[in-house]
Amino acid sequence: MAKDYKEIAADLTSSMGRLQKGIPDTMKGFAAMGAAAKASGALDAKTKELIAIAIAVAVRCDGCIAAHTKAAEKYGVDREEILETLSMAVYMGGGPSVVYASQALDSFDAFSTQSD
Repeated sequence: MAKDYKEIAADLTSSMGRLQKGIPDTMKGFAAMGAAAKASGALDAKTKELIAIAIAVAVRCDGCIAAHTKAAEKYGVDREEILETLSMAVYMGGGPSVVYASQALDSFDAFSTQSD
């Protein structure tokens, strides 16, 4: 059941590009919402990516897992932080989140040089 999260991330970038061309006003609004949500405030960008990963696991979104684990690496998230985030996602989401948490760890490991 292994998934290629690097390929999922690349496919997502391509698909979102096509969506941008097809519905530019909607995607402009989505980009603005993302920028506002990710803006510096009480929480830093790293913490916000960890939250996004937990939500991605809870809603079972492969593309979200790929995108946010890739971004987490950029913000210096380490494996222990990912594991604690996944622990909370499992706690909140139960059995199905265990499956997606294991896949999110695989995804983080695919983008990270820190994997065991």
